[in-house]
Amino acid sequence: HEDYQKQIGDLTQAEADLMGIIADLADKMEKRFREQFKLLNQYFGETFVEMFGGGQAQLVLKDESDLLNSGIEIVAQPPGKQLQMLSLLSGGEKSLTAISLLFAMLKLNPSPFCVLDEIEAALDDVNVKRFASYLNGYTSKTQFVVVTHRKGTMEASNAIYGVTMEEKGISKLISMKMADYVEAASSQ
Repeated sequence: HEDYQKQIGDLTQAEADLMGIIADLADKMEKRFREQFKLLNQYFGETFVEMFGGGQAQLVLKDESDLLNSGIEIVAQPPGKQLQMLSLLSGGEKSLTAISLLFAMLKLNPSPFCVLDEIEAALDDVNVKRFASYLNGYTSKTQFVVVTHRKGTMEASNAIYGVTMEEKGISKLISMKMADYVEAASSQ
């Protein structure tokens, strides 16, 4: 009986210790989340203004009392429009807002390499050029591989790799460095 009582006491103490560790970790996670969320929100607002040429955007927690389980809403106001939820924006505005959020995340936590697959497909030509220009500003920090069919993005790239089918059923890989063509054009 005494051995069982001792084991119960040990288990009860271990449970209390674990619950203390879990509570401490949750506090640290909430603090870190709050700091990073605030910074991400700031970067998102800045990036949104740069991408749209004005306006404002922010991330809003649905339940600030439960940070670790709260949902997050995106509220945006493109230039000349009213402040509204992301779901009420046009397809191109949604895409450009999502792109702004992606670049805000990259600003918060830089990555040396990033693959973007037709990220600008829903954008009009003016916004494709804005996107490409903004992307070029990041190339010193991050190497991008962009899968695209958009002319504006290809024009702003350093190198292009593609697949063509000159003969039926035979694919051929092509590549070109844009700097070579710019030098050749300027020398003529």
